Amino acid sequence: MTAQLQHYWEKQFHKMTPQQLKQRFGIIGNSPLLDRAINTAIQVAPTDLSVLVTGESGTGKEVFPQIIHYLSHRKHGEQIAVNCGAIPEGTIDSELFGHEKGSFTGAHAARSGYFEVADGGTIFLDEVAELPLQTQVRLLRVLETGEFIKVGSSKAQKTDVRVVAATNMDVQEAISRGKFREDLYYRLNTVPINIPSLRERKEDIHLIFRKFAADFADKYRMPPIRLDEGAKQVLSNYRWPGNVRELKNITEQVSVLEREHDISQETLIKYLPDYHPNKLPVLFRDAQQTNDVTEREILYKVLFDMKKDMHELKKIVAEIMQSGGSLQDENAQIVQKLYDDVKGENTSMQIHSSENQPSFASPESTGQFHEHAEVVEESLSLEDKEIELIKKALEKHRGKRKYAAQELGISERTLYRKIKEYNLK
Repeated sequence: MTAQLQHYWEKQFHKMTPQQLKQRFGIIGNSPLLDRAINTAIQVAPTDLSVLVTGESGTGKEVFPQIIHYLSHRKHGEQIAVNCGAIPEGTIDSELFGHEKGSFTGAHAARSGYFEVADGGTIFLDEVAELPLQTQVRLLRVLETGEFIKVGSSKAQKTDVRVVAATNMDVQEAISRGKFREDLYYRLNTVPINIPSLRERKEDIHLIFRKFAADFADKYRMPPIRLDEGAKQVLSNYRWPGNVRELKNITEQVSVLEREHDISQETLIKYLPDYHPNKLPVLFRDAQQTNDVTEREILYKVLFDMKKDMHELKKIVAEIMQSGGSLQDENAQIVQKLYDDVKGENTSMQIHSSENQPSFASPESTGQFHEHAEVVEESLSLEDKEIELIKKALEKHRGKRKYAAQELGISERTLYRKIKEYNLK
């Protein structure tokens, strides 16, 4: 009777819908990408296939091994989660596979490893790409033959363990750098599950925010915070590099620190690091390229502004040529303004006429364009242009680095570093 009841409940678990699983494991969102990941977990759970869960940090990868174990025939066995990146290289083999007494200094007694303890259950290897190469060889043997050898032993032991691994690293890149074994990757990646980032499911961001706001309101016994339309737009436009984990932290900060419970756009922006309303091209970043990228962002902004000004100037010149050289009053004012800006900002372009007068007639003059204008280009220095832009932004915002950084399209930290580098006051 007990076996029949167990079989009945297992059949019920396998029939669970994605919505029921979301409620069971506290997953919030209706994104098609999220539903696809959950459906894949439901389909693969009854099997014993290895699964590799990928996704950015903070997306909630640790929930999917729980779903797979919960819906599998191993749900009554052990489920062990191991953070491979948190265990020192010298002890990782002992933690996973166990050791014999006296096998190394400090091994005063024999110890069972996770693969022995979880026999008949599931092991979740988080940050699996952090495993040392020697440990990867041992893990590959477990996946291929179901055998492992304890540290300090010569006897192979059998284990029946379902392996679910996860990583936020680019495994293919790690393989190309010789940091991860290609054969182990294909063993783990029998069924891949990719967890979408918040940027890929923007429709879920406000839902998750409201859930966190309600939770913190109960925790701290206060009314839940609410966002106006501008704040909702900011919430959706932000890149969320830390994903759900970052969103939870921001929601808690705003809930605790703000006295007003109706949150405006300006208030929310204060809690979002590196929020840029000006959307420049998205550039790939890594730890070794941060400085190059920030300088490139400034260069992009300079080039875009120059392109816009040149486009407007071309239109004006085309109209001048079509009208036989005469300027309309409105265009004459624009041309005069362009000249005044060039002269006042002391850029690297200077305009001369044969009489040392501006080549563009003022609005009060006859409106004629001097064809003998000569344009002399001086050498361009990216560093000088960068210093000039930073000075202008600081002057415009009266020395407030936060708003100056937003104007330049860079982070406040980068702006501070540039100010120190160029010794600007």
